[in-house]
Amino acid sequence: MIRNLPIPVTVILALLLAVSCQSDHAPLPSGYFRIDLPEKDYRDFDTIFPYRFSYPVYAQVIPDRRADAEPWWADIYFPEFKAIVHMSYKPVENEKALNDYIEDSRSFVNRHIPKSTGFQEKIYANDEQQVYGVLFEIKGKEAATPVQFHLTDSLNHFLRGSLYFGVTPNNDSLAPVIDFITEDIMHMVETFEWTR
Repeated sequence: MIRNLPIPVTVILALLLAVSCQSDHAPLPSGYFRIDLPEKDYRDFDTIFPYRFSYPVYAQVIPDRRADAEPWWADIYFPEFKAIVHMSYKPVENEKALNDYIEDSRSFVNRHIPKSTGFQEKIYANDEQQVYGVLFEIKGKEAATPVQFHLTDSLNHFLRGSLYFGVTPNNDSLAPVIDFITEDIMHMVETFEWTR
């Protein structure tokens, strides 16, 4: 069949065939696993701790039992996502102590700047419950703690929280889970109260 075509058409077809056989393409990367997110529902954490809040039914609040843990430290554990929101509580003795706690919280955020592509700061204030704070969303593929926050009443209480994953950070693939848990953290902050 090619013998019946004029010579220039045969040459063009041969060149196209030769060029099309050379390939510099790379195989497509493996896809990320599908993440099924549970339906949002909350329950109260209301115990002898000096604070209370609502947290998701698909999570567990576990008092921190590590050797260096202080009273009233706790973790909100998300077993389905291998994620923990670690919360450390400090009683406030004076204004200098409060300023030191706030500065420490900001320095924890600043440690992630080299691995981040930026961060958003959201200020929270609930005058009725005397809960004031800041939530930091740390952007970037390798940020170890994509969400951090601190809350205080400016007089007696200070609580700091950080979201951690039990996997190597790749926040591109974890983005749906990070967004999902960030909503839960915001709900916790909005329902947060001091009990003493």
